[in-house]
Amino acid sequence: MPELAKIWLKELNGEIPATEKCLERIHEKTWEFKPHPKSMTMGYLAQLVAEIPFWITNMLEKGEIDFANFKHAELKTNADLVAHFKSNVEGLQKALQHATDESVNRMFYLKAGGKELFKAPNKEYITPTFHHWVHHRGQLTVYMRLCDIAVPSIYGPSADDKTF
Repeated sequence: MPELAKIWLKELNGEIPATEKCLERIHEKTWEFKPHPKSMTMGYLAQLVAEIPFWITNMLEKGEIDFANFKHAELKTNADLVAHFKSNVEGLQKALQHATDESVNRMFYLKAGGKELFKAPNKEYITPTFHHWVHHRGQLTVYMRLCDIAVPSIYGPSADDKTF
């Protein structure tokens, strides 16, 4: 396993527990909440947090995501959301465990209908994608606070969860 894949696997495994705790608390009755008209809904944001590990799997295994054929899961319940997250995490763990120098160094292409929007080598862009994931989880905790959903400990105690 390439050294970068080992680092990414460690980062992934470190973020899973707090992310899962957040997603477990997002009841479908709050999915339409948005703090501002320009904001995404909580349901979309929670799904994004659940799906970003799948993005990284695609980066490693296929080298591309095309918005034209990227299908979001159809989630109806919180249990669906959590199961989707767990499935995506398991897929990424396997992809990282089986990563090769070729997959780590592969060029990643983000496309819309075949048109290239962005490209970068995986070795340079997977770490920022992890940061993007953590950023959206942080947004989700703000939404949770605004909806009076207890925010779990993430990197230390929260106002709602003082155990660590």
